[in-house]
Amino acid sequence: MNLKAFDEFCGLLPATSMVVQWGGAHVWKVGDKVFALCAPWGDEDGGERWKVVFKVNDLAFQILTEQSGIQPSPYLGRFKWVQLENDAAMNDGDVQAYIEAAHAIISKKLTRAKRAELGL
Repeated sequence: MNLKAFDEFCGLLPATSMVVQWGGAHVWKVGDKVFALCAPWGDEDGGERWKVVFKVNDLAFQILTEQSGIQPSPYLGRFKWVQLENDAAMNDGDVQAYIEAAHAIISKKLTRAKRAELGL
């Protein structure tokens, strides 16, 4: 999934906002909590590649991190976040489904009042 498609999809989810931070990463939030991001990372050829990162549940973390091209996200892996190393790691439809699930996981962590305020 490229950056444009990532941003367009995340923008369709309810009560989301995007900020650019952490060295140019497109960080998507629901309320004030991050659920997914797409960040530029250096690759082995000295170039730059955009990598998609999102929150998953415990079972998905275990299954996904055993697959080629998917690893625990640097800095966030201990909190069950995964990083896609390249576009071949997962098709766009599956990426969208996982991002939608990440949005739901993070939405549930908001207070009841905040969810009501956001219409969730």
